[in-house]
Amino acid sequence: MLAKTPPMGWNSWNTFGENISEALIKETADAMVETGMRDAGYQYIVIDDCWSLRERDENGSLVADPKKFPNGMKAVADYVHSKGMKFGMYSCCGVKTCAGYPGSWGHEFDDAKYFAEVGIDFLKYDNCFHPSMPSHMSYNRMSLALKSTDRDILFSACNWGNAKVETWARSCGVDMYRSTGDIFDSFESIRRLSESQKDKLAYSAAGCFNDIDMLVVGMKGKGNVGDNCGYTGCTDAQYRYHFALWCMMMSPLMIGCDVRNMDETTYKLLTNKALIAINQDPDTRPPLFISENTGHKEALLTFRHLSDGRFAFGFFNTYDSDKTFMIPYYEIGLDPLCGYGFDVTDAFSGEHLGIQKEYIQVKVPAGDCRILTGTLVKVK
Repeated sequence: MLAKTPPMGWNSWNTFGENISEALIKETADAMVETGMRDAGYQYIVIDDCWSLRERDENGSLVADPKKFPNGMKAVADYVHSKGMKFGMYSCCGVKTCAGYPGSWGHEFDDAKYFAEVGIDFLKYDNCFHPSMPSHMSYNRMSLALKSTDRDILFSACNWGNAKVETWARSCGVDMYRSTGDIFDSFESIRRLSESQKDKLAYSAAGCFNDIDMLVVGMKGKGNVGDNCGYTGCTDAQYRYHFALWCMMMSPLMIGCDVRNMDETTYKLLTNKALIAINQDPDTRPPLFISENTGHKEALLTFRHLSDGRFAFGFFNTYDSDKTFMIPYYEIGLDPLCGYGFDVTDAFSGEHLGIQKEYIQVKVPAGDCRILTGTLVKVK
C-alpha cells in the first residue's frame, strides 16, 4: 500500500505555474531538507503541468523542455532521490494537458514506461481535453499502465470531484483523488472547497485519500494562484484555519508556497507536530461534524477518533468576529452523567488544559481555529 496515511509533499503549481526549471526543483529539494520539512514528513517533490515540449517527438514520446530541464527529467529525479525524497510528475487523461501540453490519451502505456524510466514515485493525472466517456475508464487505464511498469508509483487522480469520484477512485487503483476544483489564495476559496467535502469524507481511508487540493499556506498573495489570479492572500490566522482543517479532514498535505523563502510563522505551522500527527493518524478515520445543533451553523465544529485512545476537537470560526464555541458532550454521544470527560491539550500552544467535564468551550478569533487533543478519562 503506497498511501497508508495521507501523502505529504510539495507541488510546483500554486506558486510557479509554468515557471519551473531544473534549478528550481533542485533548490526546492535542498530547502525541504535543510529546513527540516522532509524530516517533518513531507516526502514528495512534484512537478506539475508545463514541463514538456508542446509536441511529442517523431516516435510519439514525451520530451522534457530542454530550456527548463537541460539535463532531462531523470537527472532531476536522481537529484531528488539523492536528498532522500521522492519525485513526482504530471500528465493528463486527455489529448492535451490543462495548459495545452501533450496529454496521455492513447499513450498511457508508453507514458507510464517513460515515467518509470525517469524514476518517478508519484503521478498527478489531470482531467482536461478527454473524450466523452465515463471518467473512471480513463483513470483505470492509466492505473493499469502504471502497474505494468513494476515500479511503485503513487497515483494521484485530479478529476476535480466530477462523476462522484469518491465512489470509484479506490476501485480504480487510485491512491488519492481530487474532490474539488482548484484552490486559490483566499479564505473564501478555502471555505468553499472544504465545506463542499463534509458529506464525502467517509470514502477516504488508508490506501485512497480525498484530496481537497494543495495548500496555499504561506503564499501571502504571491504566485500562480495568488496575485496572478487577482487574489491577495490570507492572514496568518486564516492559514492556521486552512492547515488545521486539512489535517482534521485527513487531506493530503501538498505544500504550494515557495519553501526557499518561508517566514518563521509559515514554517512553524507547516511543521506543527500535533497537527501533522492528527493528519497522519494510522487509524485514518474521518471527523464528525457537529455544528448543526450548537447554535453556530456557519462554523465548523469537529470531533475525530484517533489511534491509541486519543481524540481531537476542532473549532473553526468562519465568522467576521471572535466567537465562543461549545461542544457539549451529548453531541458526540457521551452522556454528561456517565462520569467521563476529556483531558485535553491545545495543539498549537502545547498548553495542557486539564480535564473538561460535560462540554468543551473555547473562544476563537475571527477566521481562526482552535484544535484540542486529548484522552477520555474518569471524572471524580
